[in-house]
Amino acid sequence: MGNSDPVAGTARPTAVIAVAPVLSSVVPNVGPSAGSNVVSLNGSGFTGVTGVSFGAAPALVYTVNSTVLITATVPPGTGTVNVTVRNPSGTSNSVPYTYAATPTLTGISPNQGPTSGGTSVTLTGTGLSGASAVSFGGTPATSFVVNSATSITAVAPAGTGAVAVTVTTPGGTSGPVFFYYVNAPALISASPSQGPTAGGTSVTLTGTGLSGATAVTFGGTPATSFVVNSATSITAVAPAGTGSVAVTVTTPGGTSNSVIYTYVPAPVLIALAPTQGPTGAGAVVTLTGGSLTTTVAVLFGGTPAAFDVLSDTTVTAVAPAGLAGSTPVTVTTAGGTSNALTYTRVPAPQI
Repeated sequence: MGNSDPVAGTARPTAVIAVAPVLSSVVPNVGPSAGSNVVSLNGSGFTGVTGVSFGAAPALVYTVNSTVLITATVPPGTGTVNVTVRNPSGTSNSVPYTYAATPTLTGISPNQGPTSGGTSVTLTGTGLSGASAVSFGGTPATSFVVNSATSITAVAPAGTGAVAVTVTTPGGTSGPVFFYYVNAPALISASPSQGPTAGGTSVTLTGTGLSGATAVTFGGTPATSFVVNSATSITAVAPAGTGSVAVTVTTPGGTSNSVIYTYVPAPVLIALAPTQGPTGAGAVVTLTGGSLTTTVAVLFGGTPAAFDVLSDTTVTAVAPAGLAGSTPVTVTTAGGTSNALTYTRVPAPQI
């Protein structure tokens, strides 16, 4: 018998048409030069994939999740490279992937601020473009703005002590620069606590946390000058002013509580009674005028006299001994030295 014909109706195998993969995107398409980050490759025709390449370097690991998705671990690299996918039918088109340089920080200004936060600082360095985070000791900055690849302005959050500040970009996280949180200053006293309206009084402020003081104000008016003696002492020259004013100190830690400083008007003398007396000591003289409350000295010529302050308008003084003739009488108070009135010493009559 001859060979029999094939059985009628038997189905013949259908040829499988293989196609090269198509790559549409890599997400994210930027990463650190060290690699090891995972990206998603989107496209089609990912059946039977035999390789994923970043430039000439193969992916460290890849998983074909479906015919339209591959997840791959990026190898180390630099610059911008072409990402491709291979299967037995060929190699896909390429999609660019960029290796970003690791950011570096070289400076922070200012490098200190109050524990309450709120200090605006400028960070300088390299590779800062695309920053996604700025951290102060692990706490995110209150806000930040990328000014350029070499500059970021950030607002410090609340914190304490010395903290490491870092910047994170697609290229990784920078090394640190340090920011120091400073406690707010506190004032205890001002000595003297009063002076003339013309200003010029040297005032010693005592307190805590006064190091690095940037301002001393008397009722909102800057001190004429000031010197930081230590963390507990500042010497400031009072500006001109009137009335009682609040004195404050500002440091990188903030502005202190206030202590009161009082401006005292200069004293004025109107009359002496009596206007003359013996050359010997002991005559009681009544001085009338204004702004005499803070009297610290009464002088007959250059000689101090014992005195009592009776009121803001009256002081009694015991005239010291002196030569016969006229001598000027003045009063010195916290507000300065008064005008002078004349007191005349009369010699005893000759017998």
